Amino acid sequence: MTTDTAARTAPTTATGTPPDPAAGLPLRARLVLFLLCAAQFAVALDFSILNIALPTLGHDLHMTQANLQWGMTAFALPSGGFLLLFGRIADQVGRRRIFVTGLSVFTAASVLATLAWSPAVFLAARALQGLGAAAIVPSGMALLTTTFHEGPQRDRALGVMGSLMALGFTVGMVLGGVLTETLTWRSTMGLNVVMGVVVLVGAPLLLTESRNEHRSRIDVPGAITVTGGLLALIYGLSTAARTGFGDPAVLGSLAAAVLLLTGFVVIEARTAEPLVSLRVLRRPTVAFGNLGGLGTFAMMSAVVFLGTLYLQQVNGLSPVTTGLVFGVMGVSCAISGAVAPKVVARIGSARTLVLGLLVQAVLTTLLVTAGPGSLGTWIFMLAGAAAAFGHLAAIVSYSVTATSGLPDDEQGLATGLVTTTQQVGMTIGIPLLSAVASARSDALRSAGRTLARATMGGVRLGLGVDAALVALLALTVALGLRVLRRR
Repeated sequence: MTTDTAARTAPTTATGTPPDPAAGLPLRARLVLFLLCAAQFAVALDFSILNIALPTLGHDLHMTQANLQWGMTAFALPSGGFLLLFGRIADQVGRRRIFVTGLSVFTAASVLATLAWSPAVFLAARALQGLGAAAIVPSGMALLTTTFHEGPQRDRALGVMGSLMALGFTVGMVLGGVLTETLTWRSTMGLNVVMGVVVLVGAPLLLTESRNEHRSRIDVPGAITVTGGLLALIYGLSTAARTGFGDPAVLGSLAAAVLLLTGFVVIEARTAEPLVSLRVLRRPTVAFGNLGGLGTFAMMSAVVFLGTLYLQQVNGLSPVTTGLVFGVMGVSCAISGAVAPKVVARIGSARTLVLGLLVQAVLTTLLVTAGPGSLGTWIFMLAGAAAAFGHLAAIVSYSVTATSGLPDDEQGLATGLVTTTQQVGMTIGIPLLSAVASARSDALRSAGRTLARATMGGVRLGLGVDAALVALLALTVALGLRVLRRR
């Protein structure tokens, strides 16, 4: 497999529109494919649909602005922290079993989130949703790659999943606004219940069990240290958004994260059957590909969160209008999903990854110029859509780069790392930039600025830091993958 393999993952017709991605697959294979994609779609939908509802939800449940990001972080914390562990457990005890179990937890938690009567109940439900997602994502991906053989069939299946993930983001943004304004924010969580029930009915009928033939021992010390390290990291960053980085609890949590993740690396280097093979991680394509993916997910998720605050709390847009603004970004992502494979085929996945990151960085910089008023909204919508185009190109190319040139017995680990990168990226970006923005907003409020102007100042600083980090990341990935080409 070369770095250009993903050029086949999202084929297009001569007119530039996607063909029927399931064409040529048997009926049962189509049903399995769309069942698995529906579960992944629900997870993507869950992320974007709630983002629009956060301001309304916060007002209803009496959550402060600094705590709003916990509505996203409470989900992403367990989904990122437990993903590697659940992926390995699924390999051992059965992927369908873990998939159905995770989906059951996700659906039940969605019922609790719909009925939540306090911030504590809602955040607990979100954490349970994240725990379910941590089981759904790796087991669902493994079921897909084991059901469809490598080559055109698997490429077609991965193309469908990628397209639906982009569609989930778009639909979530639009539906989040419509449902929040016409019904209540609770209806956004209720939609997850409906989708979860549908997939749960079909899963036992269509999915066959699969597991690794070689029943290796689960690396318990590695699982404990990596899970604990990720949880400590995410908790520290999330708490910093509320109390600042000088808080002893934040510093202690971040220090614990460093110690635990360092211990994880030491353990993986010495164990016979590691949770994550360091030999695979030492491959430049795997290391720098996932680094690029981590950054693009983290920084774009922060753009969406900060943009929601800007559009609703500064410009006073309704949830529906906010959803439509982000819907334009989603359409841009869908277009990029069709174009990016062609770019990968022409210039290679590594260069496409760097190019996508640069586009995201430059256009995020333009978002800083958006100010109060309708002109600012137009700037945010158009520049945000262009940034989203680069973001999706980076997603396509990082997935290809990070899974290229590996033997079949290492593909499971590689895809697990790709999905972990996605979940952790979505987790750390919001609390990190939220901490930056909140600190600036609080300082401006203390100086006598109005709430709207203080929020605008915080959002601008957050977006500026976001753009700078993406640009630095693009340079780092470019240098790392240039070393690879010289070899």
